[in-house]
Amino acid sequence: MIKILFICHGNICRSTLAESLFTYMVKQRGIENLFYINSAATSREEIGNGPHYGTVRKLQEMGIPVVPHRAVQMTKEDYKKYDYLIGMDTANIRNMNRIAGGDPENKIYKMRSFAGSGRDVADPWYTGDFDATYKDVLAGCEGFLEYLVSEGKIKID
Repeated sequence: MIKILFICHGNICRSTLAESLFTYMVKQRGIENLFYINSAATSREEIGNGPHYGTVRKLQEMGIPVVPHRAVQMTKEDYKKYDYLIGMDTANIRNMNRIAGGDPENKIYKMRSFAGSGRDVADPWYTGDFDATYKDVLAGCEGFLEYLVSEGKIKID
């Protein structure tokens, strides 16, 4: 089983969007049994809160079920537990490395790197643009699936 943790600052916008979207994508392909998918924050600001209404609205607009989730903070133990820890921006990556105590096993990735870009996924908490965030997360999730196929981790018919 491939264990994935999507991470953003508060765990109510980008990482929960990625968790719901990637869960939907693998279910559509009939390979959900190959994955354990979750999300977390680098901060403590939103702990216990559900997904942002903008995230929920965008997922509903796209016909994607919202995975029930309450914001949690990433822990050092998460680094040991997950195979892939995928952050949404440069600040997330820095904070993920700090929380994990480094990345000796090369498990920490930036979301857009799977889409061939070093660009950050903009935080819709500040931009208000959930459409742009969705497009970035979709590109990252699709690229991540392609990466897993190319690395021989999964097969998609």
